[in-house]
Amino acid sequence: MKIRLNSLALCVLMTCGALAPGFATAGVRVCTFPGSPSTALDRAVTREAFRTAGIAASLAPGGFKGSDDDGISLKELGRALGHSCDVIAGFPRSSVADGTGSKLLFSQGYLRSGYVSVSMKDLSGKPAAATDIVAATYASPAQLIAVQQHDVTLDLENTPELTVDAVAKGHAQRAIVWYPAVVAYSLAHPQRHFAVAGTTSPYADWQLVFAFGPGHAALQQRIDAALAKMTANGRLAALTRQWAMPDTAQAALPVTDQFAYLDGPVQVGGSSGIAQAGARGLAGGGGFIRVDAAVGGDVPTYNRAQVAHGKSVYAGACAKCHGAQLQGVNAPALRGPAFAPAANAHLTIGGVFGYMASNMPADRPGKLKPEDYADLMAFLLNSNGYNAGTTKLTADSAKASTTPLNAGTSH
Repeated sequence: MKIRLNSLALCVLMTCGALAPGFATAGVRVCTFPGSPSTALDRAVTREAFRTAGIAASLAPGGFKGSDDDGISLKELGRALGHSCDVIAGFPRSSVADGTGSKLLFSQGYLRSGYVSVSMKDLSGKPAAATDIVAATYASPAQLIAVQQHDVTLDLENTPELTVDAVAKGHAQRAIVWYPAVVAYSLAHPQRHFAVAGTTSPYADWQLVFAFGPGHAALQQRIDAALAKMTANGRLAALTRQWAMPDTAQAALPVTDQFAYLDGPVQVGGSSGIAQAGARGLAGGGGFIRVDAAVGGDVPTYNRAQVAHGKSVYAGACAKCHGAQLQGVNAPALRGPAFAPAANAHLTIGGVFGYMASNMPADRPGKLKPEDYADLMAFLLNSNGYNAGTTKLTADSAKASTTPLNAGTSH
């Protein structure tokens, strides 16, 4: 699941809070994200919420380019809201990627979900013994969670469905995947039975909400009131029961702070810790980089010219998913406490750089020049409170840094 917001020229509500006359006649157009495993749920909640609110609504085509595999840009999202639909159902928000830097409005959540660890059940109904091959969806929060776990080999897949399928077909012993993808897969393959456990990560916890344009405050308030009513009368629980994470997902698997991001591109089929990645044979990154958060180190220096260039590279290659202000849209935020906390960081500067240089941008992993990645890292450091110096940051010095990524202004 990847959603990844700009100002939108929508003004369809009157300031008194009533629907504008044209809106009342045509009804509100509600769209969902293409390829989202929660589409069936999103549509069911939409129908009931708008019925409860007494608002005519129609489910519209998504208005997005055929797939969201490489994220949906602010421009695409604005264009869809402006021309194809008035509301987006199934918009995922989290503390690390909630779109709050945009001008969109959001309803309260109608489903709390998250990324879970899935394995097959054996005939006795007990989870099968886990080994070290873990499937995850490429360039998604699942991959970020998977690479933080100790001594695993990754099987990177292109979609959540293929990620679950890798476990079902025995290509991986377990998978890190968004829970609605497990539900959708189980509905399509009722003979398959999975054991589900939780994960512990800043990237694991998500809410599904409705997203509205900036002129839709009255509509947003009416949908929130409808969702509150549905919560009180039990209708929301009935609609979402099949999609709610099981109690077993509350027992979270530990995520070690000792291993963070993948380091360095290697070829599939060699001595890498990456398994063959799905039907398309996607190549992945290399082995784990050891991170000891207790070990300090000198912060690699950078200069202001690198920050300016890194900001430009970021706007062209990264902002689509991570947000123009690094706030996170359909990919995690790259500033703030989830990324660079004030203390006790779970990432190192070298770990972040190694992952970025191997796996980003999602549509062109590892394709930027080493100096561009170095300048991007300079921009990220500057955006998280690290002061510029006079020495230029190099790819080698960034990659070698064992310094925990703790935000501040006294570095």
